[in-house]
Amino acid sequence: MTPVRNDIFGDEASSQHPVGPDSERAGDSIEDKILDAARSCLLDFGLRRTTLAEIARRAGVSRPTVYRRWPDTDSVLADLLTREIRAALPDTRGVGPTRPLLVSAVVAAAHDIGTHPIFEKVLRTDPEVFITYIVDRLGTSQRVILDILVTAIEQGQNDGSIRAGNPQTLAAFILLTAQSTVQSVRMISEVVDHRALLDELGQAIDSYLAPTERH
Repeated sequence: MTPVRNDIFGDEASSQHPVGPDSERAGDSIEDKILDAARSCLLDFGLRRTTLAEIARRAGVSRPTVYRRWPDTDSVLADLLTREIRAALPDTRGVGPTRPLLVSAVVAAAHDIGTHPIFEKVLRTDPEVFITYIVDRLGTSQRVILDILVTAIEQGQNDGSIRAGNPQTLAAFILLTAQSTVQSVRMISEVVDHRALLDELGQAIDSYLAPTERH
């Protein structure tokens, strides 16, 4: 039996080549081709059957070319998932108080990630991989989300739209709440409409972050 990969969400030790705006421009096109090929493989085969050889073949590059950037298939998939999550995260900046912008961004991200073809594929074919990142440790993708949430919460505390509290703690609670909603929406879909559940997620986060009224 092929072992279930437990590091595909990019533990800091497993994701050797982080994807981000600071990557060298000269390597971006090759790396994007490899990540796009990995996306294609994951959608076609799932996590268990995706191989580095097939990723290289679909990207039109040699296996050594992939190995120069990533040490193994798991690391390629980790960076792919981090890239896809980054792309699904709306900007929390805008005109006006931060809290409504943050709430809208979290709800939009929960929808986009929950309906993303890659995450639907993983949830449907390899749900075991999520267990590690629910009960054991944070992956790089989750840390990216936490950093964005912390920054937005600090902005909201400065403009008075978000209550006092440790930004890291508030961000962690929002991450756990949204993550639970995304992972369980399919299970509850027979009795609660997806859109209605996301609306409730927004209400819950808005109430959680709202400053306490003083009388």
